[in-house]
Amino acid sequence: MRPGSGPGVPSRSPNPKDRPLGPEAFGDRVTCVTEDMRDPAAYAADIDAARERMIAFAASCSEEEWRSAPLDGDPRPVAVVVDHVAHAYDYLAGWMRQLVAGQQVEVNGDVIDALNAQHAREAAAVSKADATGHLRRSGEAISGLVAVMSAADLAAGDGRVRRLAQVAARHADDHRADIEAALVARGIRRG
Repeated sequence: MRPGSGPGVPSRSPNPKDRPLGPEAFGDRVTCVTEDMRDPAAYAADIDAARERMIAFAASCSEEEWRSAPLDGDPRPVAVVVDHVAHAYDYLAGWMRQLVAGQQVEVNGDVIDALNAQHAREAAAVSKADATGHLRRSGEAISGLVAVMSAADLAAGDGRVRRLAQVAARHADDHRADIEAALVARGIRRG
C-alpha cells in the first residue's frame, strides 16, 4: 500500500508529493475538465444538480445496496462512498477559500488518500439520513461559495479554484454512475 493511503480507500496511480494541485491530483477522470471555462453560476448549478441526483440515488437504495461494496478495488460500501462525496465538498470548499485568500494549498494524491482513508474509518456505519443530510449541507455550502465567485476568484491559485469547482461539479455524478453500474453488474440492482 502506498504511503498516505489506507484501509478502505481504493489505490490510484502514484502522484509525486510535490505535484501541485491540478486535475492529476484527482485521478484520470478530471484531466479533461480544464477546458471547461464556464461562469461560477453554471458550476454552482451543476454542483446542485449532481448533489440532488446523488441524494435521490441514496434514497432509492435498499439496505442491501446501501451496505454493499460493489466497486472493484474499492472496499467502501455505498454508504461510505455517498458520504465521501459530502466530505469531499467540505475539503474542496476549504481549499477554494484558502486559494482565493492567496494562501498556499498543498494537494496531491497522498493528501487526498489520507483524507479519504480517515473518512472511510470515521463513516463506516453512516446512515442514509446522516449521509444525505451531510450531502445537503456541504453541497449547499460549496455551491453557494462558487456561485458568488468572480472570474478572478476562479482564476486564483493559477486556475486551481476553477479546477476544484470542476471537480465538485462532477464528483457526485462520477461516483453515482460507477456505483449504479456496479450494482447492476453484480445483480444487486435491476438496470
